[in-house]
Amino acid sequence: MIHTRGLARTFTTRSGPVEAVRPLDLDIDEGSIVGLLGPNGAGKTTTLRMLTTLLDPTAGSAQVAGADLRREPREVRRRIGYVAQIGASPAPGARVGEELITQGRLHGLSKPTSAARVADLLPRLDLDGLEARALSELSGGQRRRFDIAVGLVHDPKLLFLDEPTTGLDPQSRANLWTHIRALREVHGVTVLITTHYLEEADALADRILVMDAGSIVADGTPDALKAQVSGDVITLSVDGDINQAESVARDALEIRSAMVDHGTLHLTVERGDVAVAPLLRALDAAGLHLRSVSVQRPTLDDVFLTLTGKSLRDDAA
Repeated sequence: MIHTRGLARTFTTRSGPVEAVRPLDLDIDEGSIVGLLGPNGAGKTTTLRMLTTLLDPTAGSAQVAGADLRREPREVRRRIGYVAQIGASPAPGARVGEELITQGRLHGLSKPTSAARVADLLPRLDLDGLEARALSELSGGQRRRFDIAVGLVHDPKLLFLDEPTTGLDPQSRANLWTHIRALREVHGVTVLITTHYLEEADALADRILVMDAGSIVADGTPDALKAQVSGDVITLSVDGDINQAESVARDALEIRSAMVDHGTLHLTVERGDVAVAPLLRALDAAGLHLRSVSVQRPTLDDVFLTLTGKSLRDDAA
């Protein structure tokens, strides 16, 4: 669905050239949800603007939704949807239904086709019954779903979402996640999403790209990235000698690191869900009765901090 080779963008400033995006080779398959994460200034927005034809690359090539980015920009625009962080600014007093029909007409649809598309989209995005409502009267969640409807009215198979849930309350955010998942699972839309909410990327994305200083510095599933960076931490306490428990654990498991702190043993392993069962069997065989045990998975913020030296949460604050 997206294939780039050496795609790059350099800006000329008074102090000299700035490589906003370094040569980028990227392949995104059809029917996936891909999260693009990075600190401010990493090159995410520049990458999105190039892929959506809003900014010319200074080098490289790309195929977007089967069309050549440089030679067929109008065809790329016809085949994709783009929802910016700040939604469209319609005319004052615009109504939901009429504005969506107008957007469809701007994409070259006939009025009957555009109206049919709107009639299909509104219930899919929980906007049915709001056709006559002024956009100024929509709640934050409704307005964001309207913005997504604008990006989908011409039936694209590739949708770009730039910070789609910024400013929404937790309930509205979770509701929007449901609709984004349905785009892929029910309607087969490929989605590339940028977000500062790590739990959002974790919940939605099949694959995560971490971008820093204009380059992709990590690429994988959320679980694979977490395991690669820091592993899982098993924390336990026993009735008995905690140092003996550590010795038993080292014999039973492949441990990355172990630490005893105030009578509690902390073990770092590759996969905590797999390690717990043999660990408990070994402790029981050694006559060490378990008081408590917990498994803590690393977070995407741990991944981000390790790769970029920054916390994405701090960067978003």
